[in-house]
Amino acid sequence: MEESIFFKDNYNFIVFGYQHFSVILFFAFGGFALIKHASKSSQENQIKIGNYIAYFISATVLIWTIYKFSSDHFDITHDLPFQLCYFLALVMPLFTRSRKQLIYDVLLFWVFAGTFQAVLTPEMKNGFPHIHFIYYWIVHCGLIIMMFYATFVYKMRPKLKSTFISFIAIQGYFIFVLIINKFTGANYFYLNAKPNAPSVLDYLGEWPYYILMIELLLIPYFLIIYFPFYLTKAKK
Repeated sequence: MEESIFFKDNYNFIVFGYQHFSVILFFAFGGFALIKHASKSSQENQIKIGNYIAYFISATVLIWTIYKFSSDHFDITHDLPFQLCYFLALVMPLFTRSRKQLIYDVLLFWVFAGTFQAVLTPEMKNGFPHIHFIYYWIVHCGLIIMMFYATFVYKMRPKLKSTFISFIAIQGYFIFVLIINKFTGANYFYLNAKPNAPSVLDYLGEWPYYILMIELLLIPYFLIIYFPFYLTKAKK
């Protein structure tokens, strides 16, 4: 039986190619329209829409993980949801249900720092309509849309101390994934090696120096992300 086009390798994806730009534009316009629509809705509907987005992203990761686990191609070193973005997708419903400021602070900086990088330099080989292409972009673009949604619809904002809270929190995740990698031989969070695709890590030296460099750059990077919020607050 001929393999489905959704599962057959096509090797069509090229970083900064037409599919790359097209999918970013698709989710950018879709996210903008969704946020604009929700902004005009009642608070009850705003909460419902936020929950639906979070449930959809989280369910996508859960279904993918279950599918991989039940297939003959399951690989414990790649298919568990411990890369940062997939882990955040699982956590997202907890945020939308509670809308806690602390969770928002952590998610905002992790998503804007990490997920944006994953969108700009994705590690993938297959383009549309491969199932991994669809999965990857739903999760990563969905996370970004959700944080813009929380900012402009829930009207949540970070504070300066949020940058340091996010930094401390990511150290805990670092230790957690380090333990997972130790027992599985995996490379989740790219703690054992840089990704195969070109990324900003290529400019930070070899292992383990790029990890040290990331640690040194995280707080300045978070402060850059916070700067537009500071300007808006100062202007008001």
